[in-house]
Amino acid sequence: MSMLYKELQPADMYKIRLPYSFSDYDRQLLTLFYQPLVGAEGISLYLTLWADGELKSSEQWPHYQLMNVLGVSIGKIFQARIALEAIGLLRSWQKTEEGTRFFHYELAAPLDAESFLKDPLLSMFLLNKIGENAYKQLRNRFIQMSNWNEGFKDVSRTFMDVFKPSTKSGEQISYDDEFESKKRNNSLPFYYEDFDFTLLQEGLSEQLVPKSAMTIEAKEVIAKLAFLYNLNPIEMQKVVILALDDELQLAEARLKKACADYYKLTVSKKAPIIQNVTQTKNTVPQNKTPLTKEEELIHYLETTSPVVVLRDIAKGKEPILADVQLANHLVTHYNMPVGVVNVLLQYVLLRTDMKLTKNYAEKIASHWMRKDVKTAKEAMELARNEHEQYMKWKNEGSKQKTYAKKPTREEKVPDWFYKKDGETKQSGESTNGVQNIEEERKKLLAELGVTKR
Repeated sequence: MSMLYKELQPADMYKIRLPYSFSDYDRQLLTLFYQPLVGAEGISLYLTLWADGELKSSEQWPHYQLMNVLGVSIGKIFQARIALEAIGLLRSWQKTEEGTRFFHYELAAPLDAESFLKDPLLSMFLLNKIGENAYKQLRNRFIQMSNWNEGFKDVSRTFMDVFKPSTKSGEQISYDDEFESKKRNNSLPFYYEDFDFTLLQEGLSEQLVPKSAMTIEAKEVIAKLAFLYNLNPIEMQKVVILALDDELQLAEARLKKACADYYKLTVSKKAPIIQNVTQTKNTVPQNKTPLTKEEELIHYLETTSPVVVLRDIAKGKEPILADVQLANHLVTHYNMPVGVVNVLLQYVLLRTDMKLTKNYAEKIASHWMRKDVKTAKEAMELARNEHEQYMKWKNEGSKQKTYAKKPTREEKVPDWFYKKDGETKQSGESTNGVQNIEEERKKLLAELGVTKR
């Protein structure tokens, strides 16, 4: 979580720019070609940014708004963002002013079907994701029939056939202005300079493979194929030799076929698989010690939107607008971390019989801000240590009247209030009181989905 907070926080501001208009065709490409690669959350983020960008507004919004719209944690928004960046659908810029981070996002249009399916990385990635049958059906759906106009003669007129310049003088036109629209990408952003072409060409003689064959287009295809099939420059020398045509040129189709044939002969008959780097990293540490109940709860509090936490505390019922507005105000106006706000919500709700008292919550929030509380764990520790003081604030805020003596109601506490199972504060509660608190603690754990291991 600490690394995530260095990358992106809910209070960070963002602005959207659409360099050109998007169409229904773009939506089809996003849904059918890109969604299997970046996931539903990635496409949902793209569509949300698309909708925001169409407003043509210079307004900036906090990322907390995206958390509420998409209903996911800031961590998932960050993962969706970098997936869009990697696939060429989004570019991000960042700067910091007076302690606040600002992001500018620019959406890129998806590649057209032909460019996507001819790209060796994207086509293989899609094939891995959806399977051979679905891939063939999708390909056939977008392939234009080559013989649709067979037997017809092209009778279209040219510009010069229809128009001619006038002898009348007109206004001068400036050609130096910069326009909002710009050229769309026609290939996946791929930095082929990382491939060692010097080593590749050292083993290829000028007579066998002339330097003129190593065009920019050929180099990009070679680098992509080397990445896809995990081949080094020495192995790619053999692929290049196999791909040369009679005119000693390297066509894209021949390079693809030669590389696939070489891979089948020397490595494996099965096609290579492209994996997400973050997913592979997350699957490695399987032998780590299981998280404790408190660690699980901290992870939940750090990665969940306050609106979802309010809903979980209310057993699935939608929280009232005032509670949501208070949580949003703490995050956006006071720049409090989401995990800290979630701890505050739990603590105040359970200490005030499920009433989110605004003044009481803001008083504790002000104390935590002065203490520079950054994480849910720090907030939990401070709530434990300052519990007696917070109880005094609560009692001062409630106007109590004198009534006939009634049995004292047991005060509820959040599940994280006690550090260990069976460990309670020595405040003179009866045995029944301790049992009631323990039951409440277990109940809240069950509601939050935190179970014993």
